[in-house]
Amino acid sequence: MKRRGERGPFSGVRLVTSVALAGALFAGCTSAASDSSDGDTSGPSPTAAPVKPVSLSLSVDEGAQDVAPGQLFSATAADGTITEASLVGTHGTVVEGGITEDGSAWESAEPLGYGKTYTLEATATGEDGKPVTDSSTFTTATPSQTLSVSMNVQDGQEVGVGMPLIFTFSGDVPDKAAAEKALRVTTEPRTEGAFHWFTDDQATWRPKDYWQPGTTVSADAMIYGKHLGGGTFGAEDKAADLTIGDKVVAIADGGTHHMRVYVNDQEVRRMPISMGKPSSSTPNGTYTVMSEHNGYTMDSSTYGVDIDSSQGYRLWVEYAVRMSYSGIFYHSAPWSVGYQGNTNTSHGCINLSPENAAWLMENSQPGDVITVQNAGEQTLEPTDGWSVWQLSWEDWVAGSAE
Repeated sequence: MKRRGERGPFSGVRLVTSVALAGALFAGCTSAASDSSDGDTSGPSPTAAPVKPVSLSLSVDEGAQDVAPGQLFSATAADGTITEASLVGTHGTVVEGGITEDGSAWESAEPLGYGKTYTLEATATGEDGKPVTDSSTFTTATPSQTLSVSMNVQDGQEVGVGMPLIFTFSGDVPDKAAAEKALRVTTEPRTEGAFHWFTDDQATWRPKDYWQPGTTVSADAMIYGKHLGGGTFGAEDKAADLTIGDKVVAIADGGTHHMRVYVNDQEVRRMPISMGKPSSSTPNGTYTVMSEHNGYTMDSSTYGVDIDSSQGYRLWVEYAVRMSYSGIFYHSAPWSVGYQGNTNTSHGCINLSPENAAWLMENSQPGDVITVQNAGEQTLEPTDGWSVWQLSWEDWVAGSAE
């Protein structure tokens, strides 16, 4: 095939065409002039494109050491197709994998073991019909330590619209950005959200705004074989699928001494309450329901107040729902029914009658939202429980590792 610039603008076919056109102008369009042509108008035949050999590449170099075993291993063919491939450990393990639908690659389908040697081998055939084989033998990393991870949600659980997704590692994470890449939150419909690190061992994901009821969520901690920095690797993966339930929001007002409960933005119940007395006021802020208990012993020593002190207590209650790490609950309090609706007398919890506490717990679930207002001078800390809504979106995003 000729390239532009190899021949002048008045050479070859172009020159012959110009001469023939000039003759036609003087002689006119006669059959004799047409008959004088030899009839060969085919011009130069196109040159066929060269047949390319296959280019085969492997995703890991020969002799590589300390390879992260949780990554994807592959063989890729350009200008050809993979005909066979394998990834086999010297200890005899054959790693599962398969050729892609278009035949351009083979990809592994399971992670490798730590501190093992493997050989990746593949054969591909190019457009020229000639096969090419390549192989690479490498060794995976041996961790200096491994970290496991737990989540605050269970597979199949339904949760409220305020639920954060908390990934707690068994130790400090050296490379938080690497950890975030191994943590995945998938939603339908798509929901904007981000991670925030309150501590070096805990990554919390929350949506920008409350979840939309009916949203399905998949939380995946795909940490096995992933390098988390400083020779630290993930020990095993964790996953949970959950659903967002109705929007249940309660507003507890220390000025009116009542709680209003809204379901999907419609008020459904107004209940008298008694919150923390001035010396132990309930912190103002937006709480997220953490856990529910039928039969619970309220013990002041769990947050540092001896039960024998003047402010200490140890009481069994029939219905109790945790709202913070520091011991704020809403719970049944038959002893304070006379104060509910008019006076704040508790040690910080929200006191309800047994009937109202039972109703609220029956119609609520972890992840629901409770806002406390006009309760005193204290303010809820965003680190106290799942109180992620105490931070603005800008402050929340600023706590991400990426």
